[in-house]
Amino acid sequence: MSIQVNRKVIPCFALLCLLVGQSVFSMEKTMQLGGSKGWNQISAMDGITTGPGRFGEASLELATASRRVSPHTEMLFSFEGDQLQDEAGRFSVASSGIRLVQDAAMGKGAGLSTGGDTGFSVIGPPGSIFSTLDWSGSFSMEFWLCPSVVDNGETVISWKSSRNVEGYSLYQILSATFVSNRLRWNFTNLFAGYTYNKGEIILTGSKSIIPGKWSHHILSYNEETGLLEYRVNGLVEDLKYITITGGERGGAYPLVLGNPAPLDISSSYAGKIDDFRVLNAYISNTEEFFYQNQENYQTGWTAVRYTVDGGSFMSKPLEVPAGSQLLRLDAQTLVPEETGVEYFVRAGDNFYSWNQSSPAWIPVRPGQPIEGVEGRFFQVLVRMYPDGAGTKTPSITSISLTYKENEPPLPPFYVKATAGNGSVELIWSHTIDKSTSYYVYYGERPGEYLGRVALEGSSPVKVGIQNSIRLTGLKNGRIYYFAVASEYNGQIGPLSQEVYARPTVQSY
Repeated sequence: MSIQVNRKVIPCFALLCLLVGQSVFSMEKTMQLGGSKGWNQISAMDGITTGPGRFGEASLELATASRRVSPHTEMLFSFEGDQLQDEAGRFSVASSGIRLVQDAAMGKGAGLSTGGDTGFSVIGPPGSIFSTLDWSGSFSMEFWLCPSVVDNGETVISWKSSRNVEGYSLYQILSATFVSNRLRWNFTNLFAGYTYNKGEIILTGSKSIIPGKWSHHILSYNEETGLLEYRVNGLVEDLKYITITGGERGGAYPLVLGNPAPLDISSSYAGKIDDFRVLNAYISNTEEFFYQNQENYQTGWTAVRYTVDGGSFMSKPLEVPAGSQLLRLDAQTLVPEETGVEYFVRAGDNFYSWNQSSPAWIPVRPGQPIEGVEGRFFQVLVRMYPDGAGTKTPSITSISLTYKENEPPLPPFYVKATAGNGSVELIWSHTIDKSTSYYVYYGERPGEYLGRVALEGSSPVKVGIQNSIRLTGLKNGRIYYFAVASEYNGQIGPLSQEVYARPTVQSY
């Protein structure tokens, strides 16, 4: 009777071992970036910011394109970061009552002034515009405005100075002030030789500025043609030719700024301002804008919000058990028409040697099978592109990686330690999985395997595929504790049950 029972039990036990061995090496798992997990696993972002995603979770999307410093940039305040500073590195902030806020027209940050000297004042070095005696040439001033109110007398720009003309001091004014819901520019004695209307030139916007809504403003002067032009949202609001004839033909009166003086920005203005910059060059419409469509003549020109190159972000190296295989990438996205998203993955066993191009990035499609990507670390790279007009961005709420995880190999089921003279003989059972080597841990306290005295090496001692070892060089009379772990594909599994032995002069 017992023989019949054993014949049935043994095959069942063998089948169980086979199933266990198979399941150890074929477990699928999923890792998530974004969504409820957040985006803390992102290591680098270029042109990317966070935005509202699905289900109230943060998404990643293209950052609006704040202006960048160019060779013609005299000053640039983009209001990004945690402090107010000229990104061109030329002008210093003499005083400021402005607050940095996150609700911006371009980029992430804007400046907020509440009126009554809550703007800021800047001073430049010798050789810069507004800070050099008799500075002349073409120039442009550009900024975004979102006023809280539009009251008469609110001043956005103010520069007051003087210049010497044949021994007399001639005062100068450059200002932009709200009058009847429109921005009114005043240029007094800024153009050498221009004496009409006592040297005063006025440009006024033709459309009302709406509180709580962003609008884009450019003032430009072309020293070659004498054209002084004011544009709002890309449309010409007012212009004058500062020429001898008052028209396109005739010599231009040169712009000449006198004694150095501070430039006051948002000095008595309540509202937000963004991407304020001054250039020593004339800006044309075709250089800075595109036309949205022929039917949208009411709003006409619209500033490009996203650069055509788009942006990208990259995850940290994501650690998984050694030998894991990436099976699939899935993404929860919103991809408007004409926008695009590209996904790339790579893997390896040691990310410390990785660089931007090695190991190579492999393009993948969400939801499609991935082959040949395996290792101890996975990494994801995503590139995002706007539409051709630069007005729409894709957004990604979450990314999930499905992979086949190689579970750690099982420890030996049976371990025996036999004491000898200055030595201990260890023997253990082979594991039921595909172990390629064994490690023997030893030490003088239970659970602490910090041994160093064995002639075979410090703990742990790599044994190889054999299932026994004799550790020598141990001290007689001292108790030692041992455990064995198996290795597969570079991954060391958990420890076996602990055994102990005390070497003595008398051998067993």
